Amino acid sequence: MTGHTPPTLADLDRAVSECRRCPRLVDWREQVAREKRAAFRDETYWGRAVPGFGPADAALLIVGLAPAAHGANRTGRMFTGDRSGEVLYAALHAVGLASQPTSVHAGDGLTLHRTRITAPVHCAPPANKPTPAERDNCRPWLVQELALLRPTVRAVVVLGAFGWQALLPVLNEAAWRVPVPRPVFGHAARVDLPARDGGPPLAVFGCYHVSQQNTFTGKLTPAMVRAVLSAAASAAGIA
Repeated sequence: MTGHTPPTLADLDRAVSECRRCPRLVDWREQVAREKRAAFRDETYWGRAVPGFGPADAALLIVGLAPAAHGANRTGRMFTGDRSGEVLYAALHAVGLASQPTSVHAGDGLTLHRTRITAPVHCAPPANKPTPAERDNCRPWLVQELALLRPTVRAVVVLGAFGWQALLPVLNEAAWRVPVPRPVFGHAARVDLPARDGGPPLAVFGCYHVSQQNTFTGKLTPAMVRAVLSAAASAAGIA
């Protein structure tokens, strides 16, 4: 991984997809891609690091955790091909941020409106649990992504406490000032961060992760996701 920021988001996405920095994650994502789930045995899995998804002029950034083994690790696109993505993209479409309510595979025609989706860890981890070292290895990608989005990004929705804890140091390292002690994650939490560089501030929103653990138990409902996305879109100026 290089220390400089690639010139465009497309260059960054290409570099992310070629990353092999974490041996445990490389072994796992490739093992899953070889062995496959029975339902997808006839498909060719992506089996690589999954780059962010969305336009270069995004005003809203959505930050998850890591690709799902048989979701994004299979399809090559964030939150695509799994239950979590079904909830997220349906909500994005409902509030006018996605062109369609489903995200099945990378060639299904889905586009996002001034919204981009990324993660602090770009490879599928065993048991959906990246280590702190793996999170830190992946951090430079998020720093570079934020640097490229700086001209347009105005709001962030963070899905889950892991993403919140991973993102705040990155924001502080980038263009914004994160208070000490750091704000605590919570669903519908909002923190407005002033800029260090004289540019516009950043509104950061918390949302429970759209995992089955939360959606199947009713801890997180579709209406709750839509409410946070609507508030964030309004803060980003794209409502």
